[in-house]
Amino acid sequence: MAFPVRENHELRFLALEDGGEGYAFPCDPAGRVELDGLTERERIDYLYARAVVGREVAPPAVIPRPPTPRR
Repeated sequence: MAFPVRENHELRFLALEDGGEGYAFPCDPAGRVELDGLTERERIDYLYARAVVGREVAPPAVIPRPPTPRR
């Protein structure tokens, strides 16, 4: 299912351990990530983050991105 992803939100998976790696991906306000819009590396990281929720990363949260200053 294709849908327009607005780059003003991101889905964040925060590391459970200090110094651990967290992940963030562009998403819509409902937290849906368009897999076809990710690079291969991002897609692998996204699927990995989802697989290790509760073990390595916290459940994801949808975070509004701050507005990008216009140039």
